[in-house]
Amino acid sequence: MRAVLARQAGFSLRRRLVWQFLALSLLLVVALFFAVRFAAERASRASQDAILGAAVISVGDGIRALDDGLALDLPYATFSMLGAMGDERIFYSLMIGTRLVTGYDALPQPQTTPDDLSPVFYSNEYKDSRLRLAAITRRVLLDDKVQEVVVTLGQTRYGQAAIARDTARSAVWIGLGFLILAVPLALWAIRAVIRPVDRLAGAVARRGPHDLRAVRHPTPRELVPLVGALNDFIARLRGALKLAETFIFEAAHRIRTPLSLVRTEAEIALAETSDEATRARLRRMLRAIGESSRSATQILDHAMVLYRSDQFSAAEIDFAALARSVLRSVQPIAEMRDIELRDTGLEHPCQIPADERMIEVALRNILDNALKYSHSDGRITVTLQTQAGMAELSVKDEGKGLPDGDTDLTARFQRGSNVGDVVGSGLGLTIVSEVAAAHGGKFVLEPGKEKGTCATLFLPQS
Repeated sequence: MRAVLARQAGFSLRRRLVWQFLALSLLLVVALFFAVRFAAERASRASQDAILGAAVISVGDGIRALDDGLALDLPYATFSMLGAMGDERIFYSLMIGTRLVTGYDALPQPQTTPDDLSPVFYSNEYKDSRLRLAAITRRVLLDDKVQEVVVTLGQTRYGQAAIARDTARSAVWIGLGFLILAVPLALWAIRAVIRPVDRLAGAVARRGPHDLRAVRHPTPRELVPLVGALNDFIARLRGALKLAETFIFEAAHRIRTPLSLVRTEAEIALAETSDEATRARLRRMLRAIGESSRSATQILDHAMVLYRSDQFSAAEIDFAALARSVLRSVQPIAEMRDIELRDTGLEHPCQIPADERMIEVALRNILDNALKYSHSDGRITVTLQTQAGMAELSVKDEGKGLPDGDTDLTARFQRGSNVGDVVGSGLGLTIVSEVAAAHGGKFVLEPGKEKGTCATLFLPQS
């Protein structure tokens, strides 16, 4: 049953949750990488801009006006501070209008001229390098008039990029560590989530075959709809089984009783009439009634066995005593046909866990088959023995035997090819086989050693 359910299952909820958890963790790692890289670059840029702004102001403070021009004292300490982040390239220029006073020629200038000593920051390309630049305006008295000197200072940001990469790389390693840690965490979390479902399934699985009470097992709120649907199904199943049981017993009563009455009336009519044509018709009627009665009885017995197999409840019974009782009940039929009944081993108790009604039906069908197919003045031997924890009841007859080619006569409505003249429905051996299977045993039908048939019912002992 579990293998069938495994094949029917479309997916594993546990596996799906694990993969979703891992996919979400991977997504978070990637997001962490870009977030840390962005934050590191932004923080590094802000700190570098602050240093660059202080440096350009320091350069601007080093400008002095002389009688014959301008003097510039470059603050080398400031340049050292700018290069402390790594092997950076530093560029500067002093411009009065469009005229380069000193510094690097064609160094990119800001789009708008700074108004005061507050630096203007911008980025641009210069000499195959990406520069971060800052510019200020310094007013000096030159040639008897105030002139504006634009001081521009730029530097590469290789060190800043390296810091951002190192920070992002550290974030990646942290993220990968988290991802590795996420696997056992995911398994633990999913096991905790699935555990209430497993407990509910275990509580239902531990129930006996007759336990059709509503499920009251404590469950999380998310499983309340499932438990409600399960309880509704149990209630419908309980009602359906009750109806099936009522129908079986009602049908057995309403079918068998009228047929018995009709059979009795036909037998009385046969005894009272002397007309041969009428007697022949009555004999055919009796045969048809017998076939109908037997078929109805076996169909109802089969339905009863199927029902009790689903609702199987074993109790300790004496297999030997039950076999003796069934043997006594068929004794009159055997005597009418001059068939001798012998038994061996039925005098000793033999306890087995079984449904007494099902075992009785199986024994009646075995003995009924033996009587039907035995010749008059024949012999039927019933033997009970125990071996390897199994009770073995064998019924040997001296009748027609098994025809060649008929390999399985326990199939439903299957009859031997040599019994066409004997009334039967083809359900007797099916019933016996299903009773044996319901009790964990087996039923074997094989030819007798010399003639006839040997039917053996194997049932486990307690």
